[in-house]
Amino acid sequence: MRRAVLTVLLLLGLAACSGPERPAPRPSPSTAPADVTPSDVLRDLERRHDARLGLLAVDTGTGTVVAHRPDERFAHASAGKLLLAGAVLERRGTVGLDERVRVPDETVPHSPVTESRTGRTLTWAEVLDAALRLSDNTAANLLAQDAGGPDAVTEVLRAWGDDVTRVDRLEPDVNTAVPGDERDTSTPRVLAGHVRALVLGDRLAEPARERLVGWMRASTTGTALVRAGVPSGWAVADRSGGAAYGSRHDLAVVWPPHGAPLVLAVMTSRRGQDDEGRDALVAQAAGVAVDALMARR
Repeated sequence: MRRAVLTVLLLLGLAACSGPERPAPRPSPSTAPADVTPSDVLRDLERRHDARLGLLAVDTGTGTVVAHRPDERFAHASAGKLLLAGAVLERRGTVGLDERVRVPDETVPHSPVTESRTGRTLTWAEVLDAALRLSDNTAANLLAQDAGGPDAVTEVLRAWGDDVTRVDRLEPDVNTAVPGDERDTSTPRVLAGHVRALVLGDRLAEPARERLVGWMRASTTGTALVRAGVPSGWAVADRSGGAAYGSRHDLAVVWPPHGAPLVLAVMTSRRGQDDEGRDALVAQAAGVAVDALMARR
């Protein structure tokens, strides 16, 4: 009996010394989205082109992300025409696109459609087509004015949850892109979010979204950009932009032959005014990002 009591006391003492039982460790949650950024390759592209490169690309099916300087500011230039179009389409839908608007008597530079229609009228559908497909600058100003001007466009963006993008001026002043000037700037991460919401999401009613995608797929200004960086035959809808100080951008949705679409925002800038090779930089960066995303499928 005494030996049994001693044994029990010994076991109780050992249990007390060992402290409370620790819960089994939980498995760490998976990181989502997964980052597969080929950083060395993208930094090498920056060195070779003597430029700053911003990129955010996401596979909407897997959530895999490629990111390089995704939160740095770049002048959005004509890529911002997508935001103007989204603001007008959200307000007007497709019902109001047959209404007509008068083209000013004087147009601004690079207005391939409106310069031949001064003093006459266009439908809002024609204005959107000119801005998105041909990057007509006077058409972009008409869109901004229909939305209420730059301040009102900014309010729309804030309502969309964007507290980063700035819309301060009209064309062609948005294209000065002076380094350090935050007017008319945004980031690749934020702009990629807008592309996804406008082209693939439910920010716009379906008829308006379909019209937007049609104009972006028919765009003629980005053939040397993301379209040149993906395999031939892949469908692309994009809105490009270009400004001073080596600014060249492309906001795009890419549909591979199989699987979910990819969303890309590629932006560049330089310290100097030289813009040589900037199209190639965007195309090459897009190709690197797409290859990295597709390799993870």
